[in-house]
Parts: sequence; C-alpha cells; structure tokens
Amino acid sequence: MTQDKIKILLVEDDSFLLGMYAAKFELENFKVIMAKDGEKAIRLAIKEAPDIILLDIILPKINGFEVLRQLKTNSETARIPVILLSNLSQKDEIEQGLKMGAKDYLIKAHFMPSEVVDKIKKALNK
Repeated sequence: MTQDKIKILLVEDDSFLLGMYAAKFELENFKVIMAKDGEKAIRLAIKEAPDIILLDIILPKINGFEVLRQLKTNSETARIPVILLSNLSQKDEIEQGLKMGAKDYLIKAHFMPSEVVDKIKKALNK
C-alpha cells in the first residue's frame, strides 16, 4: 500500500530559500506547493488543502501574521497546522504567532532544512 505524500504549502518570498526548502522537502517525499506572497498563500491553502503550511512572516501583499489570521478564521483552513518560519526573532513576535494559532515558530538562522523537516513531521504526528 502506498502512503500518500505529505502535502506542504511553502510560503517564502526569497527565491533561494524557496528552492532550497522545496528541494529538501521533495527529497523527504513531500509534495510541495509554493507561494511567494501572502495573497497566493491564502488562495492555495483553500484550493489545495495542504497537510501543513510553512509560513514566512515578511511577505509581499499580505504579511504572514495576517495570512495566519485569515487561515485560522476560515473554516476550510482553520485546522491546517501552520509553522512560522522567519528571521524575526523578537520574543513578542514569537508569542504573537503562537497566540494566533501557529503550531511552532522557527527562526530561519537557527534551523537547518533537515531540522525543519523534523519539526514538520513532529507537528503532523501530534
């Protein structure tokens, strides 16, 4: 029996990081859907119903906190776990993201892509 691939929505406006994370996730047998801005992220979350969303905060059009708010208030996307992945590392930003319903908050500079994969797997197993 073949297991369905984990579908991840990767929201990142930095093309280099987007490519690096997408390549790592595909190696881990994830199906990767990508968005480079907040508006596209919301559209894709509704259309694709990913298993998990990896969301940057500083994004064009709509920032990650607003994307998270909209996802958590929409009945179609409210249950999708969201992990924030950002370079914003202030305590109040981390607390804000977690209070808004993010499953985890990862600071890009502190995590290797393989560690991010582990965090995703952990978030989905809960």
